Amino acid sequence: MSLNERISKVIEYSRLTPSEFADEIDVQRSSISHITSGRNKPSLEFIIKIKSRFPELLWDWLVTGEGEMLKSELPETKIQDEQPEEDQVRTTPLPDLFTMINEDDEFGVEEAETELPLTAPGESVISSKDKASEKILDSQRLETSPEEILSQVIGNQINKIKRIVLFYENGKFESFEP
Repeated sequence: MSLNERISKVIEYSRLTPSEFADEIDVQRSSISHITSGRNKPSLEFIIKIKSRFPELLWDWLVTGEGEMLKSELPETKIQDEQPEEDQVRTTPLPDLFTMINEDDEFGVEEAETELPLTAPGESVISSKDKASEKILDSQRLETSPEEILSQVIGNQINKIKRIVLFYENGKFESFEP
């Protein structure tokens, strides 16, 4: 049986018209017509929409055509009854959050705090400053030596003033050239 024929069988199983089936699985109505006529092949998204709307369908049958169409059509086997208890696989439900809390004897018990030995973090070593630099604060002007003043005066003589421009608050300005 082809995939297109299996989809037609699913539509028959749903007891819906093809247009109602398209609305039910949220696809375009024309796509149902194209798939059932064999013109187009269904996409994976199309098959997933069918499977999500009809969870009782088996994937193997829907995709490959192997096996039974519905989960309820699977034959019930009594293999578990025939096997010894040791070989039987026991399924246990997964615990939920509250079951885990109730089974945890230590839940809500605070851990004892162990004191860590206090060690000084690695600090950089700051070299001691000389007494002259200790006198200088951030807000004080730095003292200039006579040699520095002399070099500034000589430097100003080399750099001669070309123009002085004064800007006033009202937007006017004056320019002076020596």
